[in-house]
Amino acid sequence: MSYHFSKILSGSIAEVADKVKASLTEQGFGVVVEIDMAGTLKTKIGADLYPYLILGACSPKHAFAAIQAEPHIGLMLPCNIILREFEPGKCEVSAIDPVASMQAVENESLGPVATEVRAGMKAVIEGL
Repeated sequence: MSYHFSKILSGSIAEVADKVKASLTEQGFGVVVEIDMAGTLKTKIGADLYPYLILGACSPKHAFAAIQAEPHIGLMLPCNIILREFEPGKCEVSAIDPVASMQAVENESLGPVATEVRAGMKAVIEGL
């Protein structure tokens, strides 16, 4: 089982990020955090990396249900989506498969929430 869903799109990372954010909104998710990994690594350790952006996506309804089922689940929230411009004008967008990541947590009551979020993450990627 893979732990992510991916799709390759044409466009700069900024253009693709706008599309991803719109698709997230359509599926009831919002972006609660954005991390420019390339910029951070350049600033912190002088490393050069192709454009690489992490979007932390959250569906408040699902996050609330998950926290009620498992108080420490916040360690695995939000759902991350990465955008990486591996060559100019070509971006791969990958979203976490929450069912795969939740297997590490031994709490069966998370299953229905993870399954619903998985459907949303798949729809985000497929909708791009």
